This record gives sequence, structure tokens and C-alpha cells, in this order.
Amino acid sequence: MTATARPVRRALISVSDKTGLIDFARALSARGVDILSTGGTARALKEAGLSVRDVSEVTGFPEIMDGRVKTLHPKVHGGLLAVRGNAEHEAAQQAHGIADIDLLAVNLYPFEATVAKGAAADEVIENIDIGGPAMIRAAAKNHDHVTVIVEPEDYARVLTDMAGNAGATTLATRRSLALKAYARTAAYDAAISRWFAGELGEPFPSFIALGGRRQQLLRYGENPHQQAAFYKTTDARPGVMDAEQLQGKELSYNNINDADAALECLAELAPEGKPACVIVKHANPCGVALGETALEAYRKAFTCDPVSAFGGIIALNRPLDEKTAAEITKLFTEVILVPGADDMARAIVAGKKNLRLLLLKDMPDASGPGYAAKTVAGGLLVQTRDAARVDDMELKVVTKRQPTAQELADLRFAFRVAKHVKSNAIVYVKDGATVGVGAGQMSRVDSARIAARKSEDAAAAAGVKEALVRGSVVASDAFFPFPDGLLQAAAAGATAVIQPGGSLKDQDVIEAADAAGLAMVFTGTRHFRH
Repeated sequence: MTATARPVRRALISVSDKTGLIDFARALSARGVDILSTGGTARALKEAGLSVRDVSEVTGFPEIMDGRVKTLHPKVHGGLLAVRGNAEHEAAQQAHGIADIDLLAVNLYPFEATVAKGAAADEVIENIDIGGPAMIRAAAKNHDHVTVIVEPEDYARVLTDMAGNAGATTLATRRSLALKAYARTAAYDAAISRWFAGELGEPFPSFIALGGRRQQLLRYGENPHQQAAFYKTTDARPGVMDAEQLQGKELSYNNINDADAALECLAELAPEGKPACVIVKHANPCGVALGETALEAYRKAFTCDPVSAFGGIIALNRPLDEKTAAEITKLFTEVILVPGADDMARAIVAGKKNLRLLLLKDMPDASGPGYAAKTVAGGLLVQTRDAARVDDMELKVVTKRQPTAQELADLRFAFRVAKHVKSNAIVYVKDGATVGVGAGQMSRVDSARIAARKSEDAAAAAGVKEALVRGSVVASDAFFPFPDGLLQAAAAGATAVIQPGGSLKDQDVIEAADAAGLAMVFTGTRHFRH
């Protein structure tokens, strides 16, 4: 046993999650550890035939107020906080009959789960744990002497440590568990504060707390020299976090980021009511399309930019079938996200051992609430997510020519997609499919040019004589500050335009559209995405 190893002679166990409880308590009891407990935990241990002392026996004070007050007592917190070997502390213990508590195993009332199931406010509030976090923080503060456990998964780790140290735990283990303990209470309080903010309609309270539980360590971040991990937050919106991975390599940081971008764009297309496909590369859609079948939607999306689709992420809003799987696997693809897959499709994908196939539990709601956060030097930028949808916008035709019904349908589709393309965004659409995407340029004119040029390459790859953008419509995520960007789109072959409007030069842009014979619609809403 090392000099910093601390024997475990007395433990307090009070858990809402009873996973592994009986086996853990039996192992402690077999080592002669005196076990204290409370309420339901004590009953479960006694029913299993274990010798347990109720905390109320130790404190001399009964549980009151429906169990709200049971561990908030000096004989509990004194036992957790007393510094062993400190004469003053030991004198206080002796004077007040306070015995050491060497190990604390507590997991908190299921607040997050209660919120997630849509419980009423009274039930949510009753699931705010008070005594648990207080004990956890006390034990973690005194980790030089006390072992604190906040998750059943750490029972085995502690028992192994004790087995190798004659019933004691090492400082390294106690420090690591203290770190987890404080992170757990911080995440717990973050969930509570977010719930209150939602209830009170205060999206930006004076203090903001973000918390989550690590789901996996990633091989690296955006680049191999960066470290990364994936955390689950209290955000109830479904997504990659909830997907079931059937096969393939472990997801990387970039895979997860791109998959999320694909799902958010795919969710935008739900009002269209048709099979849809989104292909994403480096967080930008490089092909988006509707079809009568999933296979048709994929082929149309792929045609937009077959070069960028290589090594991309593919998301479909329909289950993966044999024919679609066979077509997709002709191309090197990183991830396929689908709401299901039949046996033949799974077998085909299985032939590509590194290809990740993810089954979605549900699609995120494009108009649902939520937040987006970004770190900057010395601070955190937080905003509500962009939940604006073109269906809810009052579209205003500002040109002499009205858009045709087909143009209007494509304009709506193009604006849905533009919302998910990095600014400055230009998106050309024809017959329910993107035919040119210009993303992330400092100049909107350059985005229009790049999208048109890429459509020429796509046309050549498809064996078509003229650029795919001929006869298309075009969407811009923000207003055209001058006519030049619009004229570039017209020269490329666009016949109708959708944009937010709001430029000082709007009238010049409208006149240029009229001169070019274009129909143009203003949405009044911008979709910057940086």
C-alpha cells in the first residue's frame, strides 16, 4: 500500500440508479466495510440480505419532508469533510460523535430523464437533487481522504483498486473520480438552469452553463494533432448522437460534423414530402435533390457535383433499399445515414467494411428550438438556432415577371438548401435538384461564378452539352449588394431568383432583373452561416 492510499472502512451509498448496486455492496461488505444508506437504496440492500445502517440512525434525525431532508446533517458532512490527521478536525469529531466516511457512492435524482419525458413542472422540480450534489462536492473536495463515485460504471474500478491495495484506494483513483464528480454536478446544474431558462422564456440568462456527458473519445479532431471527444447534452433534438451505427470504422470528428450538417439540411426538406437525398462534403451540401424514389433522389443529388461527392456523407429520408445501396457503394463514401435499411441493402453495404452505416431514430425538427455556441478568445458566442423556414416567410415578387409554378417550387427548394450552405451562398436548382452550389466565398459574385463553373464540369461528367444551370433558378442566402452577382447568375442561365432583399441598391438589382427578363422574389429573411 502506498503512503497516499486510504483504507475504506465506512461507506455511504445512496443511489437512484440501482445498476450494479447489490454486487458492489456485497464486495464492500465482504471486506468488512460498514455500509450506511438511505431510503430506497437501504431497502434494496436489506432485501438482498446485506447488513446496512440507515443514515437516520447515525444522525439521530429522521428523514422528513418526503425525503427532501435526510443527509443534510453535520454527522454526514463532517464525516465526509474531516481531514484525517488534523488535530482540530479530530477533536471536533470526537466532541460531536462524527465518524469518518471513507467512500461515497451517490448518483443523482434523474432530473434530465424527467425533463426528457415531458414531465410537468412539479415533477421536474421534485427531481432536483439537493443532498446528493452537496455530498458529492464535499467528498470530492476531501479527495485526499475520501473516494467518491457518481456512476455505477466506476464500481469495478474502485473494487480493483481496493483489491490491489489491501482494501484502500489510491490518490490517483480518488483524484480522477473527484474530477468526474465535479463535472457531473456541473452538468447537472447546467441542465437545471437550462430548464428554468426555457420555462421562464429567458434564452440568455446572466450566467450560462453548458454541460454534457462524454459519449466517446475520438481518434483526433479536425486534424491529427488535435484531440477531440463527443459529448451528449440535454438538447432533446434527435441527430447523429442517437443514431445506431451498424458497421464501419469509428466515426471521426469530421464525420460527425458533416453528418450533422447533412441531417440538418435533410430535415429542412420534410415539407416537400418526397424522398430526398443530401450529400455533404466539409460541412457544405454538394448535392441535394428530391425524387420519386430514394434512388432517383440520390442520382440527382450526385449529378450536381460528382467530384465533391467522393468521400462525402450521404443522408436519405427513406430506408435504404438494395438498388440504392448498390448505386451508392459504387462511390467511396464515408457515412450513410438512413431511417432504416432492408436486409439486402445491409448485405451490400457490409461489403465495404470501412463504410459507416447509421440508422436514424428520428429526424431533427428544422424549426425546433435550440442553441448554437461558438468559442472565441476569452468568451463564448451563443445564439438561438436558425429555425426560420421559407414556408413561413411572406414571399414578395418584386419584378415585372411573375415566377411560374415550377420556378416558385424550385425557388423554395433552393432557399431551403441555401440556409445550410456556408456564406456567401449561391445555390442553383432545377426540377427539385441542386445543379450548382457556390459556398464560403468572400464575394457573392465569386460564389455565383464557382457554382456555374462547377455545373459545367458536372454536365461534362454526365455527358450533357450545356451547363446544368441553364434554365435553373438561383437562391442567395443574403441580399445582392449590387447587380453584379445577379447578372452573373443570369449569364449562367438562371431564370428566377430568390433572395432576402434589404440592400441599399435593391432598386438597381430589381431593374437589372427586369432588364434580364428574370422573375425575382424577396423573402425578407437572411440565412448567413459562417
